[in-house]
Amino acid sequence: MTNYPVTMYNYHTWANQTILGRIKELPPAVLSQEVNSSFPTVAHALSHLYAVDTMWYQVLTGTGMPEALQASMPLNARILSTVDEYADAFSELSERMDVWLRSEPDLEQAILLDNPFAGLRQTRLSEIVLHLVNHGTYHRGNVSTMLRQMGHASVMQDYALFWYQQQSEAAAGSHGD
Repeated sequence: MTNYPVTMYNYHTWANQTILGRIKELPPAVLSQEVNSSFPTVAHALSHLYAVDTMWYQVLTGTGMPEALQASMPLNARILSTVDEYADAFSELSERMDVWLRSEPDLEQAILLDNPFAGLRQTRLSEIVLHLVNHGTYHRGNVSTMLRQMGHASVMQDYALFWYQQQSEAAAGSHGD
């Protein structure tokens, strides 16, 4: 049986690495070139995405949201110098999240989420994972738009492409070595 929150998180990891791979193909200045968009630079967008992913990881692993938000705020302001640094940071966080996902026996359990902006809410862990993925999709879309504003093509990172790539990889693996 498919565990959809885990599958969606795997998509999120793949999509992050896909957009970062595209940015690596472009001149290094793309990371810090200012544009008129939701974020002043691609680096700012990536820092925000990383900070929020980190915050939700902390919430999922037992930290209260106010504390997790406070702890992740400096990450939002920390602008890294290279795409490789972002790729490494996202990869390391993804590895931690994968370990947690494999060890969490019940993603449908509810926690009391104390959101400083919206108040208290009973929320399933699976809902938080899906929100994290949705948030990432939204901001990867921002990055794609920013790249286009700078005169560069983005890269397809749709969930449907992830399906087909996973299917192709599984088929290639089943044909043996």
